[in-house]
This record gives sequence, C-alpha cells and structure tokens, in this order.
Amino acid sequence: MRDFYATRKPLAAVCHAPWVLVEAGLAKGRKMTSYHSMATDVKNAGAKWVDQAVVVDQGLITSRNPGDLDAFSAKIIEEVREGRQERWAVA
Repeated sequence: MRDFYATRKPLAAVCHAPWVLVEAGLAKGRKMTSYHSMATDVKNAGAKWVDQAVVVDQGLITSRNPGDLDAFSAKIIEEVREGRQERWAVA
C-alpha cells in the first residue's frame, strides 16, 4: 500500500477500508472520513476525521458509506484524470 502511494497516484477507500490506510501508516496528519463507527480509530491513528461524503487529502480519497458512492466515484474519476501529483507529500 505504501509503495503504491509512493507512486503519487490516487488511492481510494470507502466505508471500513480506511482501516487499511491506518494499518499502512498513511492516516497520520491527513484529513479523512470513514464509516462513522471507525471515527475513533481514524483519529487515534493521527488523522483529522470529518463527517463528509468525500474527503481528498494528498491523493487519499475517503468516503463514509455506500450511500456516498456517486460522489466518491466522481471524485476518483477527477483525481485519476489529474494524474500523478508531485506536490503530494509521501508518508
């Protein structure tokens, strides 16, 4: 996961999948969202958890639940179209 993120390509996680970002050490210092029951875990990993449909922070695209999939999918498409981003700070 960290190796993929180091390529500076967008990385997306919805619902409970942000746990993978937490486990990979990619959450610290990032603004993220997730399924509401994960908020404490995301915060404890050093991220700023927010209750929004979609959050993008330096290529990490997170979303709360399947009800947000339209916005989540649109944001993934937008980020992929932008391509690699040299401005991202790779953790």
